[in-house]
Amino acid sequence: MAERAGGRGARRGVLAGALVLAGALVAAPAVAGCAPDAGRAGGGGAAGPEHAAATGVQQARLTLPVPGGRYPVGTVSLRLVDHGRSDPWVGGRARRELMVSVRYPARAGARRYPRAPQMSAREATAFDALNNFGELVPRGKVAWGATLTTAREGAPVAAGRLPVVLYSPGAGDPRSFGSTLCDDLASRGYAVVTVDHTYEAPAVEFPGGRVARSVMRAELARAQKTGRITQLLRKVSGVRVADTRFVLDELAKRGHASPLPAGLRDALDLGRTGMFGQSAGGFTAAQAMHDDRRIRAAVNMDGVMGYTQRDDDPSNPSTVGRDGVDRPLLLMGSEGDTHRTVASWGAVWRHSRGAWLRDLTLRGGRHAGFTDAQTLIPQLARELHLPRKGVVETVGTVDPVRAVAAQRACVAAFFDRWLRGRGDGLPAGLPGRYPELRVVP
Repeated sequence: MAERAGGRGARRGVLAGALVLAGALVAAPAVAGCAPDAGRAGGGGAAGPEHAAATGVQQARLTLPVPGGRYPVGTVSLRLVDHGRSDPWVGGRARRELMVSVRYPARAGARRYPRAPQMSAREATAFDALNNFGELVPRGKVAWGATLTTAREGAPVAAGRLPVVLYSPGAGDPRSFGSTLCDDLASRGYAVVTVDHTYEAPAVEFPGGRVARSVMRAELARAQKTGRITQLLRKVSGVRVADTRFVLDELAKRGHASPLPAGLRDALDLGRTGMFGQSAGGFTAAQAMHDDRRIRAAVNMDGVMGYTQRDDDPSNPSTVGRDGVDRPLLLMGSEGDTHRTVASWGAVWRHSRGAWLRDLTLRGGRHAGFTDAQTLIPQLARELHLPRKGVVETVGTVDPVRAVAAQRACVAAFFDRWLRGRGDGLPAGLPGRYPELRVVP
């Protein structure tokens, strides 16, 4: 998620140790304690939320926007195990294991059910120790585990068949860091499936309290030392796409073989499936659509679609870059990032034939602004007196409320068109109603 490489070339990110540049990872020295863990996350002396609570440090508490749709939102979390694939990051006999959450429109009365936290306490501790805000947000100053989403755990699903949208987060982010957009889509009648890519996210907690922590710093340091950054980027992308296709396989299972609770098994309409994501997650969405025809439409939010550390570098293209797409693709870029400046976006644009393609710029936006950071960082700026320069470099100068409204409108309009047959794929009233958005010709 962190600071991305721009169309002018690479700009150094804000994460010390593992930089996320629009879906590209750049290595720095490894940090101890970033390995698989069968116990609690956030070891190694990190000053996380639990440490702060024990020492009496006052922590900032954050809120997320209320969704704009007419439904309350329910959620369930699922552990999925791919018994046919060994885990590519830890090797040995370990099978690839994922945690996903399903957001969905719930019935009236959902308020009786507890609100789901954005992150569990253990995940929050790891996020505090290893987050993409680097020096901007000091460790131990934020109660990350206290942030609640609007989704209600276990609330009964609303009647009807639901189009399905998958969400893949940026590299280094937890699946829940897209809650602002995912909960909003669910409130509009979609089933939204968010995927944690295990051993990329700071920590993934499985049922029973077992935690898998990020190995990316060690992987990045090794790749830098051996000159194999490009190969690492290919591996990250390949693992993510394989995760996505496996999740689709699991969702398609019927009866008792389905991992879904009974109320959701017959509600998901997988014949109407789309995908979106931010940064590396946006690349994942586009590449997965290229590789798997079950995905009918995709949104890439500010993610480079090639195996490169620079936006303007056309070398090492992905197959979606070489082939283009034949289904709808929406590109949403921060200020300065368009198919005219980002080489891999331009490649997709040139090589696509007959597909619906649109390119939108969020004026004054920055890379992290396509995540929950758009709302959370301005709150932290007020509570912790963060330097304006760092805030602007992270989420830009666009008004947070307006930025969220514009992003929600774009994502909803796109999937309404291609999964429901409504509208033309862009928000009504554009650009007058959303002056923050510019359509790139």
